[in-house]
Parts: sequence; C-alpha cells; structure tokens
Amino acid sequence: MLDNFSGATRVHFIVGDPIAQVKSPFGVTQAFEQAGRDAICVPAHVPTANLAAWLDGVSQSRNVDGVIVTVPHKFDCYSLCATASPRAEFLKTVNTLRRNADGSWHGDMFDGLGYVQAMRLKGCDPQGQTALLVGAGGAGSAIAHGLVMAGVRELAIHDPDTTRRDTLVARLASLGTAHVTAGSPNPAGFDIAINATPIGMKDTDPLPLEVQGLSSTAFAGCVITAPAVSPWIAAARQQGCRTLTGADMFAQVRDLMVQFLLESTPTP
Repeated sequence: MLDNFSGATRVHFIVGDPIAQVKSPFGVTQAFEQAGRDAICVPAHVPTANLAAWLDGVSQSRNVDGVIVTVPHKFDCYSLCATASPRAEFLKTVNTLRRNADGSWHGDMFDGLGYVQAMRLKGCDPQGQTALLVGAGGAGSAIAHGLVMAGVRELAIHDPDTTRRDTLVARLASLGTAHVTAGSPNPAGFDIAINATPIGMKDTDPLPLEVQGLSSTAFAGCVITAPAVSPWIAAARQQGCRTLTGADMFAQVRDLMVQFLLESTPTP
C-alpha cells in the first residue's frame, strides 16, 4: 500500500473530535488502492468551534477531493455543504462530502443504508419488525431513517435530548410508513435493540440500554468500533442474542462512502 504515494496522490480527510479511535483511514485508503485510485485517507482532529474554518482552509487545496465525517460533526457539516442528496436533505446530516465541479461540497449520509445492509448480512431483515433505537444524533437519525425505509412496523427512539428526539420522531412519522414514537432504554418487547450513541467507549460508561428486558430472540446492534465488542454487545451475547458490532456496520458504510467518493470530480 502507498508504494506510489507522491505529490499526485489525491487526499481525503476523516474529521472528528476525538479522532484517535477511528480505524477507517487504513480501510478507506486500502479500498481506494483496490479500486485503482491513487488516493489516501488522513485523520483530522478538529473541534466544533474550528470546523468551518478548517473546511474552508481544506477547500483551498486543489488535491483534496473528499471528507468523511464522524462524531460530532455530522449535523454541522451538512450546513457547510452547497448541495446534498435527498436523504441528507431529509435528515439535515451528512457523513461524507465530495467536490462539486465548482469546488464546493456535496454531502450524503450512508450510516442508515449501511447499517441496514449489515443487519441483513447478519440474518436480520427489519421488514415488519419492532425496533428500539437509543441515540438521535447524526448516526442515530440516519439509522432510524434506514430502519423506517427498510419497513419496520414500529420504531421507538430514546435520547436524553428530548428536543432532538421529538424532532426526529415527528420527521420520521411524517413519512407515514411506520409507527414512530419516543421510547425508553427498556428493550422489552422489541425485536431489534440498537445503541447509536458513544456510550460504551469509556470503561466507566453505563450500559445504554437495560439488558434485563432484552429477549434472547432479539437482535442487538451497536455503532461503537472501539472497543471492538462494546459492553452492550457483550451483554446481549450473554443473553443469547444475535448481534451486530460497529465494525460490522462500518464495513458496509465504508464501501458506500468509497463508492460515493470515487465518483468525485478532482479539482484541477
């Protein structure tokens, strides 16, 4: 990998705060290489207060073709896009930016689509099922949208930020395809229970959901990639549940993001 790394190599960033936990720069760079593209993915640790200035500065570099977005910048980066996909427009959040022909940024959001793909690969089709999702942030809102579009019968969303939760519930309910409500951390009675928050990254974190209510027949998911097996997933496995880790999710999301970025038009 990178045997031919040179001044001609195209640059993509992954931006977040923090950033040290992400594993994607290697995988994305490897995917570029496998696609025959001379390109690299580089991590950037940028606080929210400096995000707009950072992106403006990056935009001046003519060899920068794309930006992958992680916590906590997915909503803020949407507002910095000149254009966005219908999915991103609906959610007001993005996880990937690529250049428009005029050098401005076009955004899309693949967390939900990738999560549903990963679920199906694990033998869980959301169609007709009931789901509890904890977290209405960038990834959580995208996964919630993905579940609704995949045909869940009922979706309950829990988030301590009740304004953010209720806004997402109302937006998804307006689609008229599923019964969407505010939920609690109790997964009792649900077919699917997903943690879409960073809770579990720290050793001192509590469980994001109440494992006591989790049925052994339920499907449990998480978005956390470090640790590889989050405490929530470990607890669900002890209950006998089928599970989906953050790494399982990201493998699918990465492929969608790379495909999107490979369609970019490099600036001259």
